Amino acid sequence: MHGRGRPCIHVFRSGAAFLRYDGRLMFSCRTDWKLAPNRFTNALDEARAPGSELIDLTISNPTRAGLTYDSAAILDALKNPNSLEYDPQPKGLLRAREAVAAYYRDHGEAVDPEKLLLTTGTSEAYSFVFRLLASPGDEILVAKPSYPLFDFLADLQDVKLVPYSLIYDHGWQIDFHTLEQAVTEKSRAIVLVHPNNPSGSYVSPPERERLNELCRKHNLALLVDEVFLDYAHDGSHAQSFAGNNEALTFTLSGISKISALPQMKLGWIAVTGPGAHVKPALDRLEVIADTYLSVSAPVQWAASTFVEQRKSIQAQLVARIHKNLVGLDHRLAAQRLCSRLQVEGGWYAVLRVPVTHSDDELAISLLQHKRVIVHPGHFYDFPQEGYLVLSLIAEEDHFDEGVQRLLNFFGDTELPLSDQQR
Repeated sequence: MHGRGRPCIHVFRSGAAFLRYDGRLMFSCRTDWKLAPNRFTNALDEARAPGSELIDLTISNPTRAGLTYDSAAILDALKNPNSLEYDPQPKGLLRAREAVAAYYRDHGEAVDPEKLLLTTGTSEAYSFVFRLLASPGDEILVAKPSYPLFDFLADLQDVKLVPYSLIYDHGWQIDFHTLEQAVTEKSRAIVLVHPNNPSGSYVSPPERERLNELCRKHNLALLVDEVFLDYAHDGSHAQSFAGNNEALTFTLSGISKISALPQMKLGWIAVTGPGAHVKPALDRLEVIADTYLSVSAPVQWAASTFVEQRKSIQAQLVARIHKNLVGLDHRLAAQRLCSRLQVEGGWYAVLRVPVTHSDDELAISLLQHKRVIVHPGHFYDFPQEGYLVLSLIAEEDHFDEGVQRLLNFFGDTELPLSDQQR
């Protein structure tokens, strides 16, 4: 029998399983992901057996990092009676957009609230801008190493990611040779993470000028993720792209990082650039946003409070990041096998380690033999082996103990092999 709705076989493409009905795939090819857990995930699941204690040096969830929140102010802000009225505004409520504009004023940027559009986070903001700029098969230029979420966002929006390189030479910099070589007729935008995750490098003023020139030359937009903008390690006020008018620029941020409130789901897009480009971009984005109207009323009415919370929460995070970096450098100075790459901002540090195994095998060995969780460099598309990524927002005592265990691992006379290698 071959009736409609009867599953016949499983088809495997790129490791993912798809039910097939009468010769047709049940699911779209855009979700053709490799869904099986990787080796590191399997090892982590095994290591998290009941009663076992691990030191997590990958923590990215600030709500579980031992920070002190103003719980009363945050919860009271969600009780605004205006939330009981449904008032759909595609760009978001003006009051909330004015709170975001005030944040940029503190950065020295005059951002018009009418050029702001609220989203439920930067992931949704990326999807809106990808939809705005790119037709299926068009190309978005993305730096490597960088955040691994882009691959999934691009798949879901039917766009192709084309890499360009960040290179390390006494600090990180954009490799403009690979960037310019990557530009084709299908290129639509350059993605920047400012500062980059995980390298922690900001886009320098000369790089910014050159990027603007490249965008004007090839009719490209800039898509700039600034969620870690406020976490400059030298205490400076990093310049936002929200005031960039030299090329069509979409600046993304949100309270997930700036106020350490990822659960409240509030992000935004600031649209700037030449006037001839900005208005049609905003008009089209407004239609996209109106299709979803995804940001909840309670969060919008609470936006000013949530943005204000950054002042106390960032002070805690900056102090912790500084203390952990100092402690890390102190530990590194006592040995010669591992070193830290320069970092300007953000929540992460990159270690250069001996290439005795693949980064994946090293991370698994550290997990199994030292009970420490780190991220292998390949998670962030580092081009070579020998890199591990650590979170700097882990609680200080845990961070110091984890780093000590990690360095002891490399100081062992005979490095242990992971179970997979035996």
